[in-house]
Amino acid sequence: MSRADADQLKVFAGRSNQELAKRICEELDIPLGQGRTELFPDGELLVRMDEDVRGRDCFIVQSTCDPVNANLMELLIFIDCLRRASAKRITAVIPYFGYARQDRKDQGRTPITAKLVANLITTAGADRVLTMDLHAAQIQGFFDIPVDHLSAAPVMVEYFRSIREGLGEIVLVSPDIGNVKVANMYADLLAGDLAIIDKRRSSGAHVEAVNLIGDVAGKTVLMFDDMISTAGTVCEAARIVKKHGALDVIASATHAVLSGLAGERLAASPMERIVLSNTIPFDSRVDPIKDKTVQLCVGRLFAQAIHRTHHDQSISALFKMGEGTKR
Repeated sequence: MSRADADQLKVFAGRSNQELAKRICEELDIPLGQGRTELFPDGELLVRMDEDVRGRDCFIVQSTCDPVNANLMELLIFIDCLRRASAKRITAVIPYFGYARQDRKDQGRTPITAKLVANLITTAGADRVLTMDLHAAQIQGFFDIPVDHLSAAPVMVEYFRSIREGLGEIVLVSPDIGNVKVANMYADLLAGDLAIIDKRRSSGAHVEAVNLIGDVAGKTVLMFDDMISTAGTVCEAARIVKKHGALDVIASATHAVLSGLAGERLAASPMERIVLSNTIPFDSRVDPIKDKTVQLCVGRLFAQAIHRTHHDQSISALFKMGEGTKR
């Protein structure tokens, strides 16, 4: 990138995922933007720009992960700060989009919070949104500004192809019916068979898997999902396929939400490896499974999208592998 281009392109980092922002800037060969967030004693946030952004193309990297509300508020304040500092264009880079599971009214008198968050980001002054593996792909339509929806599939596929020889015969297992498109996409990309677990959820915290469609005996099972949250579904699926004769089980997810007792559940599960991206930074929640966890970096993918956006080039090639979204 030329010096003139680098001067016009600015990438800033909120507090939620500064390491990923640094990796993005390394790929772009530009310094991380000089901005900082200060916390007042009463809990209020203040964002300061320590460099000129007037007329610049600005990108803010901020995952709205735990603490979700604090990170979301920081993103909104960051956007407002850049808008008032006369940035030419502001793109909210949200590797993990919180509230994505509240995308519809599934019962009476409940909100559609994903739409509310989209409205807040737009009202704050963002011109574009760049995100990855939304839990519900239709959230793109909640925004009245352009949304570029990346998939972590290229990064995941590159890793699994690098270890493909040692996996033997593989089968891609969908841990539930809603994830069949994702499993089928990876089955095509990795030349594996497909199997499906039919499950019944008896409550929000308890999942009971009851049937396996397909053959896993003597094979290495790979399971892909957009996120691992409480880990109930993936752990139960791992137990089911092991019971049906699977040799090894490897789970992979874009977002390491790992809420509640997820770490302990995964540690006690028969999975030998858990592959996660760095859309959400690793912290103490990963400690119980650190010996069997592999972290993949999506910094290059985001850097390519930012570069193409800055130069007004098409980025559709970057999400050709993302056609197997959950919904």
